[in-house]
Amino acid sequence: MTQKIEKVFVIAILYLLMVLLMKKYDLIVIGTGSGTSVADAAINESPKLKIAVIDKDEPGGICLTRGCIPSKLLIYPADIVRLIQRSKEFGIDVTIKKIDFTAIMENMRSTIKRDIENIRHGLSNSKNIDYYPTQAEFTAPYTLKVGDKKITSNLILLCTGSRPSIPPVESLDEVGYLTSTTLLKLAKLPNTIAIIGGGYIAAEFGHFLSAMGSKVTIIGRNPQFLPQEEPEVSAVAKKELGKHLTILTNYEVRKAEVTSRGKKLIAVNRENGKKKQIVADEILIATGRRSNSDILKPELAGIKTDKRGFFVVDDYLQTSQPGIYALGDANGSFLFKHVANHEAKVVYFNAIGKTKMKVDYHAVPHAVFSEPEIGSVGLKEKEAVEKFGKENVLIGFYRYEDTAKGEAMKTKEFFVKVILQRKTGKILGAHIVGPQASVLIQEIINLMYTKNQSSEPLMEAMHIHPALPEVVDRAFRSLRTIDQYHHLLQDHLNLPIS
Repeated sequence: MTQKIEKVFVIAILYLLMVLLMKKYDLIVIGTGSGTSVADAAINESPKLKIAVIDKDEPGGICLTRGCIPSKLLIYPADIVRLIQRSKEFGIDVTIKKIDFTAIMENMRSTIKRDIENIRHGLSNSKNIDYYPTQAEFTAPYTLKVGDKKITSNLILLCTGSRPSIPPVESLDEVGYLTSTTLLKLAKLPNTIAIIGGGYIAAEFGHFLSAMGSKVTIIGRNPQFLPQEEPEVSAVAKKELGKHLTILTNYEVRKAEVTSRGKKLIAVNRENGKKKQIVADEILIATGRRSNSDILKPELAGIKTDKRGFFVVDDYLQTSQPGIYALGDANGSFLFKHVANHEAKVVYFNAIGKTKMKVDYHAVPHAVFSEPEIGSVGLKEKEAVEKFGKENVLIGFYRYEDTAKGEAMKTKEFFVKVILQRKTGKILGAHIVGPQASVLIQEIINLMYTKNQSSEPLMEAMHIHPALPEVVDRAFRSLRTIDQYHHLLQDHLNLPIS
């Protein structure tokens, strides 16, 4: 009995020593993306705070290191290539002598490296921050293991991002593939490449690689290319991008194998069961993103995740554990950098500020930087009808080519579509496909964040003539009922309806 008491006593002493030696922080931030803006704001508010920032990857978050920024540094040269290739339409005879793929890739990597190093320097030299460039995992509620240390805080931000989701294709691992991350390390352009996936990532990298000179085949399992977009937007995007590459829809890739001619994919048509073989030098997986939560072992901290593995949060972005918040890709709501930035503001107010703020997703915008460009915000037509009723929804529609600037640019088939509540004129959503779509839609996004979300200020405002924003103005002045709009799409434009 005495030995047992001594053993318990020794264990208790060791535990007490461990707790005393464990470093306690005012705030722990896991990830160096948008969550670090919360840390910066907290330090400005309380300069004596002690904060731990942890990231197993290069600092800067997914957007900077392997997402939005590097991809746009690649896509802009692709946009220039496509514009030059259209120059003959304007009476300009230009020939592209060479596209230096290596130089374009190196410019992207050097730019990203510079920004990463600036962030690393800032984190490493802050008197308020202990920077841990290593893996973190929970060992107990509010307790994390980082390297050979254990740290704790009553306030923790989970900003753990996401990683590429890999589909269950037979022999894919043996054959080998690229992801949106590893593609950024390419030194040589593949002559041919097959992209598995028919969403944003596939559209953007398909545009880039084809403009660089690669023969590209996109294989999407959904019947609609870019299934997140309105059907008529997707149809125009598929037709335009399809001028430069091959787009297969409603095909599911089942098997991969190595042949003497390259990497072969066997895909099956999901409607009729017919098989199709695609052979390419490289395979790019672009089938979306998955959660990184499993790396943290959240179950040991009592933090709940959903069936997809993302952290479950409430309206205030707090997890099932009080004082632990999840933002950005970590909560799986909207995997966009601008959403993560918005959520960081919400988390700051709720975790550190003096007021409480619910997260608001009523007008989440996004853009697809492809050829053509797409911008979208708010409800799609079908969603608006389900929520407000067919008779209470109006559709505004106008084509680029029917404006002076659009005609000067020789645009064809591109358009602006806006969705309004009939009685109030409240903007419910907007969808644009065509040049500068991501810029044009911002005028609408801003109005959707006003008190009444009314279209009236836009229609009352002067629009410069002749400038491209006129197409947005005229879309709001060209309102139709749902039936009238569907008649226009089917009988005059030969486009699918929602």
